[in-house]
Amino acid sequence: MTSIAQLREQVRGPVVEPDEADYDELRRVHNGVHDRRPALIVRATSTADAVAAVNHAREAGLDIAVRGGGHSAPGFGTCDGGVVLDLSLINNVFVDRVRKTALTGAGATWGDFNHATHAYGLATTGGIISTTGVSGLTLGGGVGYLNRGCGLSCDNLVSAEVVTADGRVLLASEHENEDLLWALRGGGGNFGVVTSLELALHDVGTIYGGPMFFEVEDAPAVMRAYDDYIQEAPEQLGAFFGWQMAPPLPFIPEERHGDMFCVMVTCWSGRPEQGEQAIKPFRDVAEVKAEHVGPMPYPALNSAFDGLFYKGMRQYWKADFIRDLPDEAIAAHVRHGPPTPSLSSTMHLYSINGVTSRVGPEETAFGHRDARYVMVIGAFYDTPAEDEGAIRWVRDYYDAVHPFAGTEGGYVNMLSEDEGRVPQNYGRNYERLRQVKATFDPDNLFHLNQNITPAR
Repeated sequence: MTSIAQLREQVRGPVVEPDEADYDELRRVHNGVHDRRPALIVRATSTADAVAAVNHAREAGLDIAVRGGGHSAPGFGTCDGGVVLDLSLINNVFVDRVRKTALTGAGATWGDFNHATHAYGLATTGGIISTTGVSGLTLGGGVGYLNRGCGLSCDNLVSAEVVTADGRVLLASEHENEDLLWALRGGGGNFGVVTSLELALHDVGTIYGGPMFFEVEDAPAVMRAYDDYIQEAPEQLGAFFGWQMAPPLPFIPEERHGDMFCVMVTCWSGRPEQGEQAIKPFRDVAEVKAEHVGPMPYPALNSAFDGLFYKGMRQYWKADFIRDLPDEAIAAHVRHGPPTPSLSSTMHLYSINGVTSRVGPEETAFGHRDARYVMVIGAFYDTPAEDEGAIRWVRDYYDAVHPFAGTEGGYVNMLSEDEGRVPQNYGRNYERLRQVKATFDPDNLFHLNQNITPAR
């Protein structure tokens, strides 16, 4: 077994122990609930560093937590007493404008990625918060503004470099380790440490969209209009419904700051001059009370909500795949959604039809392609004293709307650690994922994730 002194000789990046000055800052993850103390933080600068960290953890019998952007709601990017492999220094993004692909280090955030690709008028589906890690979002599926027209992030995964549990470095592509690539497209971090990803890009530069605020009493009509329109809307239109307590922003009347609204957030990625017509059905349903809508660079929209989800907030999430949105479900949303416990707490309803639904249910590991929506309910707040009320709000809300979901599965990127329904999340793909897990990680070294148990 390698000693820590030997490990330091094997890696180029910093190896940080608990008695070092920057340890407390480096052990922090985005969700402030998880105040954990790893024995070691390895800040990898290369694939070779990742290999050394994996070998050290395996030989020492230690847990290994793999961290990209650090946004995991259950805190899977950290652990107590184990090794944290921090990939955040591996964050370069190289764009191939001819092939329309980008090769990105696994520590890059979507802000890093969008900064590099936007210079070429290109983008790919990347969530709604730019500080999220590219690798974590992609490996878990990747729902975002562009998925109706471009597919999920994982659908755009062309290849990946992976360090397996035994320290090998493999390429997963359509021509090499094909089963591994299939599993990485939605199966999470179960199969190894992904150190780089190659993603397909699309012609997306200036978009038209942004948030529109409606009164809470208009929410039933807005939700119904969303459900009706988004099924047949042009696939260049991305949109999600949510609840939002009005932050103190210039486009919201000052006397309404702190009031609860429902919002439609839109992203038209076709020709900008067609954007107003594309979102008109939302304007027609009720009076818009405040808005920040217009043409803007795609990275501007992708980072617009970063300030509401800052590092260190305490978080609790629940999520479902939704097959239908009957009137009874809308009524339950309107009853339980508006009394949010804090400014940033919300429910979002993301459409996953369009290109996303045209990918076959077994073509990738991502489960439940037949669903219409991904729903997430999240409490985001500042102090432990708020835990009980915030968690109760999420659970009560979820219990009220879950019976209408039409599926038992949830989206793995938006689940807290107490769900315990991994087989349901993957549905028909779960047994195949267990076989792939047995091939590449038979001893379940990589178990700090929405864990897929290896087949025996």
